[in-house]
Amino acid sequence: MDIKVSIIMGSTSDLPVMEEAMKFLEEMGVQYECNALSAHRTPELVMDYAMGAKHRGIKVIIAGAGGAAHLPGVIAAYTSIPVIGVPVKSSNSIDGWDSILSILQMPSGIPVATVALNGARNAAILATQILATADETLYGKLTAFKNAMKEKVIEANNKLQNK
Repeated sequence: MDIKVSIIMGSTSDLPVMEEAMKFLEEMGVQYECNALSAHRTPELVMDYAMGAKHRGIKVIIAGAGGAAHLPGVIAAYTSIPVIGVPVKSSNSIDGWDSILSILQMPSGIPVATVALNGARNAAILATQILATADETLYGKLTAFKNAMKEKVIEANNKLQNK
């Protein structure tokens, strides 16, 4: 299978958060690659990574970063592939707000779709939805996933009503 999604994080300390994206992509059967590159400590490698993503067949990039969280924006500056930013609450974070605002407040023309703090699973769901616009099998898997969530809520509500 071809790798369609690239997951990148600013450092391996972000791995516990970003693993949630990996788990969901695996559940959906979506192939991915994973890297840890710093926008500040390895800027040339980040540039090469972003500029080479399309050539590698990547359709969507999920980029997680904490603190100043420049990684998603730097990647978006170097590629036209959709970038989904995951703000990560890190050890040097200001309760996560620095990461959220760094990713969310991109300048006009360089968008980064931003999910919730530590929301890597939602980033993977969004990436899968983007891919599913051109893949009926994947669309079916997402529909089944969402229907299963709906059924869990209905079941929980029924149990609550029958108490």
